Amino acid sequence: MILKEEELRNEAVKLSAFLMAVSARTAPKSRGIDDVEIIYVDGSDKDRIAEKMIEIGRERGGGWIRDGESVKKAEGILIIGVRGDKPLGLNCGGCGFSCDEMKEIRRRDGDYRGPNCIFKILDLGIAVGSAVKLASVINVDNRIMYRIGVVARMLGISKSDIALGIPLASLGKNPFFDRKER
Repeated sequence: MILKEEELRNEAVKLSAFLMAVSARTAPKSRGIDDVEIIYVDGSDKDRIAEKMIEIGRERGGGWIRDGESVKKAEGILIIGVRGDKPLGLNCGGCGFSCDEMKEIRRRDGDYRGPNCIFKILDLGIAVGSAVKLASVINVDNRIMYRIGVVARMLGISKSDIALGIPLASLGKNPFFDRKER
């Protein structure tokens, strides 16, 4: 059997995403409580995210269209999110409230839902950082994108309060950097 690199690329990126998911899952979590959500998206669902980003860009402006066009070039997306509505009982005030107040407060939904326990947000950052570190080691094109997470929540793909997306590709030039603003 002879396989050309182009035939291997999609499976290699998918395998990379699966390994990144393991890295994110096994990353340290505050008090050992794991509220991280990890999802892999490709194919038509990935394209649906890209198109929704472009649609939002027509309303909001900014980098939405640019990022949506970048996501079209991705072979897949790893989405990592967290539920931040369960405070750890430390009463640190990082969210702006005591833990008891945060449990009772009416949460606001926007691009993200909050307020959120700051330790849950830290858990998300550590999980995402662990995943992209592995992507860097294995040379998979990637970039952390806020807008992907927002759209994944809008489309019901992610149930997290806060989510970030990591588009993945294996190309001669990383399509997620050196992008032109439209």
